Amino acid sequence: MAELVQISKTEDGVRLLRWFLRKFPAMPQREFYKLCRGGQIRVNSSRAKGQEVLRSGDVVRVPPTLASYAVLPAKKTESGSVFSLADLEALRKCIIHNDEDIVVFNKPAGLAVQGGTGIRKSIDKMAAALFPYDKISLVHRLDRETSGVLVVAKNQRAAQFLANEFQNKTAHKEYLALLNGDVYPLSGVIDNYMVKGQVFDNAKRINDGTGQKPQRAITEYKVLSQAGGHLSWVLFSPKTGRTHQLRVHSALCLHAPIVGDILYGNNKKLDGALRSMLETNNLFLLAYRITFRHPSTGKMLTINAPIPDFMLPVIKFLEFKLP
Repeated sequence: MAELVQISKTEDGVRLLRWFLRKFPAMPQREFYKLCRGGQIRVNSSRAKGQEVLRSGDVVRVPPTLASYAVLPAKKTESGSVFSLADLEALRKCIIHNDEDIVVFNKPAGLAVQGGTGIRKSIDKMAAALFPYDKISLVHRLDRETSGVLVVAKNQRAAQFLANEFQNKTAHKEYLALLNGDVYPLSGVIDNYMVKGQVFDNAKRINDGTGQKPQRAITEYKVLSQAGGHLSWVLFSPKTGRTHQLRVHSALCLHAPIVGDILYGNNKKLDGALRSMLETNNLFLLAYRITFRHPSTGKMLTINAPIPDFMLPVIKFLEFKLP
């Protein structure tokens, strides 16, 4: 029996052929056009030609004969990554913006951005499976433990454009974090040098014997709220993108590690309701907002990520506000 599928907001603007190829990557295009000519593929009950532009709310008729062309239940890549159809569907539900040039995910905490040795699931490999007819490229990264906005390019032109946006600091990123401790002053700029999770005021003082080049790390911060001398709700605006930059600056410069940071933290134990809310084994760091120029329109685009489920009870309990 044919399936009727309603086009979602994230799929608005995609052409019918590409929509089918994303869902049925093993389907020959000749089979697609044959089904269109025979009236088996329809859009809003009308016969389709194949190049129609789909809009949110449109209803597409999917013939049952295409089921055999769907993504296999498990996919193993050359790098050894393994993920299931359920994993791909879960990542698809994390899409918060999608067009011909970019796809933006609300990355869950614990999911790696880039594949590698020992990493079974990663956004770059899974996104390539979700969009098999696009050229998926990472243009920036988030730590595995960090959740929030992640922008991925879908073609080479968009990848080059966005790489320049991030390199030239045209793109603006903001993070929200819950820190364990009071932060003073309430706003400021952290400007120092980082090597292997250590910070130094002067690059010349760095001589750890590894030969690693010191990297300047700059972070603007603003305390939005504080709670009883125990917790600080902070907005970070990093001006550089060093590995673990916000985590290191929080712990070593503000002397208030991010809640849940087992690598740099020495978190104080809290009593009562807060303790049970905070002991989630998650890092309370959210890539909250990103602003950049769109690679096709050139217009500034701002995308926000919602507060993740593990952070939401704490934020509501403490009555912290979003910026």
